Order: sequence, then structure tokens, then C-alpha cells
Amino acid sequence: GSGSIPAIDPGALQEVVALAGQVAAQVDELLRNVHCGLQALTALSVGCIQTYRDGVESLGEAADLSIRAMYALVARCEELDRAMQPVPALAKRIRDMKGTLERLEGLCK
Repeated sequence: GSGSIPAIDPGALQEVVALAGQVAAQVDELLRNVHCGLQALTALSVGCIQTYRDGVESLGEAADLSIRAMYALVARCEELDRAMQPVPALAKRIRDMKGTLERLEGLCK
């Protein structure tokens, strides 16, 4: 009657099985491709992170060296400033001597 299950065509069933096998093979291939892609992206990400880390370390070292060099420069400038303190007094003495020599020269003429 109307409630009975129709007979299954064996050819159609074999075709469905074959198609299911093809779909499974395609899904496997897709998963392999995704896996390879993810591995490549992971390797690239690791490389980028390592490069970033190396750059940060290098920047830190360069900043440290620059700070040390700046402190050394400041110290040298302070030494130079201390060494140059007598210069204004010497300049005044030289001007005074020059004036005295000019007066003596004027007397000798």
C-alpha cells in the first residue's frame, strides 16, 4: 500500500557510494591543503616573531649604548667646562697686557 517502502535501486545505491567516496577523497585533499597552508603560515609567523624579537633586542642594546655614550659626552663636556674656566681671566690679562704694550709703544715713538 501507500505506507510501504519502495525498492532501492542497486545501481543508484552504488552511484551514491561512489559519489560519497569522491566527496571523502576531496575533503581529505582539502584538509591536507589547509594543513599545509596552516603550517606555512605558522612558519611565517614564527619567523616574523623571531625577527621582531631580534629587532627589539638590537634596539635595546643600541639604546643602552647611546645612553652610555651620552653620559660619557656629558662628562667630557663638564671636564672641558672646568678646564675652560680660567680662559676669561686669561683673556682679560691678555687685553690688559696688550693695552700696556700699546701705551709703551706710544711712549717709545
